[in-house]
Amino acid sequence: QVQLVESGGGLVHAGGSRTLSCAASGFSFREYTMGWFRQAPGKEREFVAAINWFGGTTLYATSVKGRFTISRDNAKNTVYLQMNSLKPEDTAVYYCAADFRGTIVTMTSSPHFDYWGQGTQVTISS
Repeated sequence: QVQLVESGGGLVHAGGSRTLSCAASGFSFREYTMGWFRQAPGKEREFVAAINWFGGTTLYATSVKGRFTISRDNAKNTVYLQMNSLKPEDTAVYYCAADFRGTIVTMTSSPHFDYWGQGTQVTISS
């Protein structure tokens, strides 16, 4: 069955770095655009970053651009989110998601994503 399993969350001091991983199984990973979204307490889920299915395009939310990097390893069916210069406002549950052949038009929009992981908590202490 389809699974997206995030890992790498935890408690990080402000200014620190963390890398999240998302291991995918049960579907043709290389045909899916992969995204990271996050949800902070009391807030709606928001787009963080995405990488398209053939790896040529990445998109970032303005709030993380220049600090976060998304990448994928199709051989390992894994997508990563490298997070640097972390801020307390980055505290959230981070979810990875998969969108079948998602395009630049759809890859920032959560309703277009077909599969979701269970999330991993990232907490940034000030």
